[in-house]
Amino acid sequence: MCIGMFMAILDIQVVASSLPAIRDALDIPTDDLSWIQTAYLIAEVVAIPLTARLTRPLTIGGLFVVAVTGFVAASVGCAMSDGFASLILFRVLQGFCGGMIIPAVFTAVFVLFPPELRVLPTTIAGVFAMLAPTLGPVVGGYITETFSWHWLFLVNIGPGIVAAVVAGVFIRIGRVDLRLLRRVDLIGLACAAVFLAGLELTLKQGPEQNWQGAWLITLISACGLGALATIWRCLRHSEPLVDLRSFADRPFAAGCTFSFVLGAGLYGSTYLLPLFLGFVRGHSPLVIGGIMVVCGAAQLATAPVAAVAERRIDPRLLTTLGYALFAAGLIGNGFMTADSDFDDLFWPQILRGAAVMFCLLPTTTVALQAYAGDALANASALFNLMRNLGGAVGIAVVDTILAQRTAVHAETLIKQLQAGSREAARLVGLPLDQFTGAPLGPIDDATRAFVAPLVERAALVLSFNEAWLLLGGIFAVSLALVPLLKADADSQLP
Repeated sequence: MCIGMFMAILDIQVVASSLPAIRDALDIPTDDLSWIQTAYLIAEVVAIPLTARLTRPLTIGGLFVVAVTGFVAASVGCAMSDGFASLILFRVLQGFCGGMIIPAVFTAVFVLFPPELRVLPTTIAGVFAMLAPTLGPVVGGYITETFSWHWLFLVNIGPGIVAAVVAGVFIRIGRVDLRLLRRVDLIGLACAAVFLAGLELTLKQGPEQNWQGAWLITLISACGLGALATIWRCLRHSEPLVDLRSFADRPFAAGCTFSFVLGAGLYGSTYLLPLFLGFVRGHSPLVIGGIMVVCGAAQLATAPVAAVAERRIDPRLLTTLGYALFAAGLIGNGFMTADSDFDDLFWPQILRGAAVMFCLLPTTTVALQAYAGDALANASALFNLMRNLGGAVGIAVVDTILAQRTAVHAETLIKQLQAGSREAARLVGLPLDQFTGAPLGPIDDATRAFVAPLVERAALVLSFNEAWLLLGGIFAVSLALVPLLKADADSQLP
């Protein structure tokens, strides 16, 4: 099951470093490339809450087999696509099936194993879930440079078939009862689809349009109405798509909040670092992946330590350690220069990689341990949905900062250079002997053409630093919620 989940999460990032190759092969306009990612993410977040209602009629094993089989079929369709429209169609199917796989795995951990044996499978599932976004760019870059972009999708076939067959044979909990499918709230699903798809589109289009324009206002309005309709439907329906009353349980609500923050940091950092290495340092996808693998190695190295500690140490202390380390790793990247490379990025990546399992394990246990049956499937869906939404918000925040702050920094640097600022000259990379603090005279066109790209690069680096620091600040602030992870002695689950 973890192999299936790994494929589903990996496919979010694996195409990122190969988009130019796909663009050239299918003659896709550059402005439309991001839809290859967005289509997958939209379908995924719509599918995640649906798993809570499909687990009972299909059983955990049956749902997983159906989802993985659909994922493999969609992967074949993606590889055989001969145009933009067909590729997007199969990416939607891929994302929808992948979205059902992720919460099914975490639900299985709590169904298949008694409390005293859950730490190891939770750790294994967490490693697969957190490692996939980190390895995505390097795997994608290697596959594209060694074979072709088609193999980004074809590599899913073998592992997917094995995962589906093994799960179908060995996971036999509950009985399939397809009559229960008639109880699925299709109206609630439609409302949730409008809300979640609208939110993903808003977060994608907002930075691109500077959060202005009639189209964006329409999108936000539809998203808001979809959210209100979804909440109303979930609170009034006898068998809602998801049971929002779970958020009345304080530890569960706190765990979901931490899951949201972890998603923002994990996906935000995985998005920021390759952009910096590509646009500022000019590295190839394979080199970028080689640098980013440090974070994944740190995750693997610390996973056994986190698993042992989770059994012996208060989850609030472990959560504090994890989120403090992740905050330090993000803030450590907030002081980069245009020359920052592997050595400068090494320790911040180590901190973030070491922190991941300490962030995930205790919050997952606290959020889900008190649930069973349908309530467990519901809680797992909401918990995983919050992490994905956090990732979408984190990427949107990063995009907004890069889009809006770079021009501001460039304008400020130009004014400082004209005033003779040595610090500005150092940031830009100009000879300091020309800057004495006295205003400069007129600048000829040749000098202006030489300086402009240097200023642009320096301004971009400053924007990157602001994005890193903001994400780190969010993690630091989230530590105030740690006390909420402990339930009241007399509290009862809804």
